[in-house]
Amino acid sequence: MKDRGSDFYDDQANFEKYMERRKWQENANDTLEKPVMLELIGDVAGKNILDLGCGDARFAAELLSREREGATYTGVEGSVNMIQAANKSVKGLNARIEQAFMEEWTYPAGAYDLVISRLAVHYIEDVESLFCNIYNTLKENGTFVFSVEHPVITSTLQPSGTRTDWVVDQYFVEGYREQQWLGGSVKKMHRSIESYFMALQRAGFRVEHLRESAPQRAYFVNEETYLRRQRIPLFLFLSARK
Repeated sequence: MKDRGSDFYDDQANFEKYMERRKWQENANDTLEKPVMLELIGDVAGKNILDLGCGDARFAAELLSREREGATYTGVEGSVNMIQAANKSVKGLNARIEQAFMEEWTYPAGAYDLVISRLAVHYIEDVESLFCNIYNTLKENGTFVFSVEHPVITSTLQPSGTRTDWVVDQYFVEGYREQQWLGGSVKKMHRSIESYFMALQRAGFRVEHLRESAPQRAYFVNEETYLRRQRIPLFLFLSARK
């Protein structure tokens, strides 16, 4: 595909709007997505971590700063803007950032205890090849934990602005769909939950957990936001073991 997910963030206006949105106290990443990822990841002490599509790598700073002794981190990111932000985030930590597209990066065999990816796999067309690369780069009994935009969302053509309803259509017709977001246009790969699950199995993984971002009241200040997040799942999470 000519267009990549990282292209969206290398548009300066899109990047600035995204970074501004992340400052909102009740942004979906921090209230819905991050709590589940942390729960599925668990303790990372002593682990060698690979983060695919690491973005600004603030998550790395959080993982490595929680008294996780001996943990090391490698972040892979395609966006130039995000790379610059990521290098600032991990300064002084046991971490390194590499600029590369996750579907083209050279995966060292048996190198990592944990591979994570937050809201980046849905930009990839050939997810089966990606999952095979991840399987091979994990150590025996290593784990892969990732989140994607939920297929209910990617199957819905999204206008900009706050959603009031969702019309799921062509759910089993997989492929790239263009969405309007933050005033820009972005393409994401729509595939079913079953497709993600089966692709992991075909790569050799044993799927251990499947989650769907049910909101937890403790992470919300406003009741209105909490109730709105109960209407539809925004994110899908899968955890698998080699």
